[in-house]
Amino acid sequence: MHNDHNLRQKLREYKRTPGSFILMLLVMLCAAVTFAVLFFLIAYILINGVPNLKPELFAWTYTSENASMMPSIINTLVITFLSLLIAVPLGIFSAIYLVEYAKRGNKFVEIIRLTTETLSGIPSIVYGLFGALFFVTTLKWGYSLLAGALTLSIMILPLIMRTTEEALKSVPDSFREGSFGLGAGKLRTVFRIVLPSAVPGILAGVILSVGRIVGETAALIYTAGAVAEVPSSVMSSGSTLAVHMYNLSREGLYMDQAYAVSVVLLLLVLVINWISGTLAKKAGERNVI
Repeated sequence: MHNDHNLRQKLREYKRTPGSFILMLLVMLCAAVTFAVLFFLIAYILINGVPNLKPELFAWTYTSENASMMPSIINTLVITFLSLLIAVPLGIFSAIYLVEYAKRGNKFVEIIRLTTETLSGIPSIVYGLFGALFFVTTLKWGYSLLAGALTLSIMILPLIMRTTEEALKSVPDSFREGSFGLGAGKLRTVFRIVLPSAVPGILAGVILSVGRIVGETAALIYTAGAVAEVPSSVMSSGSTLAVHMYNLSREGLYMDQAYAVSVVLLLLVLVINWISGTLAKKAGERNVI
């Protein structure tokens, strides 16, 4: 009865304002199309990839017979770890300076924000060319995981800075004022009060960065190379899962293996996002307590 009453009330409201009804239909249609496209993509990848997941694809050594993806899995994890190790501290501390220490209206701060917004819109292949010219050629590192990781860290740095900056701004000023009122200094307030409260927002930026790292190909082809080998050091060349899938599909002889790689790549992104989301949820619950 209560639901029927609410439904009739909404229908009367929509009769008075037909524009709201049309807007609601458009919103529902866009949501349905979005979910349908996402469901189709995931289903298509799983249907074509799962039947082709075979033990030889996880062999330690890559050959033309097995087209193993194990070296690429290891390279992906190494590059992701190195890129986050470099970019996350730089991005977080830069955002802390911009939000907590820089004076409002500072021209230098405005230039930094304009630069980060500009860097966010640069195509990844431009980062790849920069990495190839600077890290690979000028510094004479050659194709290496370190060159690829540094290039990707530069690429994701603006994203981490912007998300961290917005997360810090979302922390109420009353938290800072209460900390100052209890006698805490600026540094203690930032690292013991403000930063823990902003952890969920910061981790959201890290999740987006991980997705961009794992799915990147153009920048890594120019810097890390496309060798399907288990790396002996960070100066070794190696292909990530995305680059490996690109190579398999480009040759046209390993399409089944390429679909299998796409399934593993999808699962890897989902697992990393699940871990990051769980950490963000626990951090948020701890702050509430």
